[in-house]
Amino acid sequence: MFLKNFKLKNKTAVVTGAGKGLGRACAIALAEAGANLIIISRTKKDLMEVSNKIKKFKSKCKSYVCDITNYDEIKKIINKQSKIDILINNAGNNIPEHFTKVKTKDMEYLVKINTIATFNLAQLCALKMIKFKNRKKIGGSIVNMSSQMGHVGGPIRSVYNMTKFGLEGLTKGMSIDLAKYNIRVNTVCPTFVVTPMTSKFLKSKKFKREVLGNIPLGRFAELSDVATAAVFLASDAASMITGTSLLVDGGWTAK
Repeated sequence: MFLKNFKLKNKTAVVTGAGKGLGRACAIALAEAGANLIIISRTKKDLMEVSNKIKKFKSKCKSYVCDITNYDEIKKIINKQSKIDILINNAGNNIPEHFTKVKTKDMEYLVKINTIATFNLAQLCALKMIKFKNRKKIGGSIVNMSSQMGHVGGPIRSVYNMTKFGLEGLTKGMSIDLAKYNIRVNTVCPTFVVTPMTSKFLKSKKFKREVLGNIPLGRFAELSDVATAAVFLASDAASMITGTSLLVDGGWTAK
């Protein structure tokens, strides 16, 4: 009677960074919810594995090998799609360095992938969503993968902080501009999740202990925690939610 639908049947979702970690988990979870997928990653082998998982849920899946910082290539991929309803804007990276030791090339790379490429992809997908004739009726959802580091500072993460705080601002601005088309825009902000990107940092017992000491629930997030949050925001269950952040951080930012 009051429970809205989490199902995504007949919806088409784009997921970037879909070959590993959070992107892979989100893509498979969206398929579990009934969506058809357009998955993008730099590694063909990873995409093939994820595509096979998706097809087990009877969902259609298109795979594209592409670096999202290549604007011309990503534009071709998005423009050739007949319909896009959901974007999980997930691809990104981090290079932990003390503020005084940040190299210009590292800063420029992180801004390019975490900010510029994320902006470009969101804009391309929004334009495609808007062109669909029934968009205002059926709605659309853009989920930008942010971080708890878009809400609090962290050591050796000044550039990452900068890009994720910027993504939070971008999300708010987008949500206002796209509301008239019934396209919602939100962020998912995970704490540390054990993924290929974070596993190299978490090898340090000292660092691992410090991280867990900042999470009141006392554990790392699971991939399923983040993927479930993304599916919720993509679905009609979140139809009145836009311009905000869903923090999956175990209480880190509550302190």
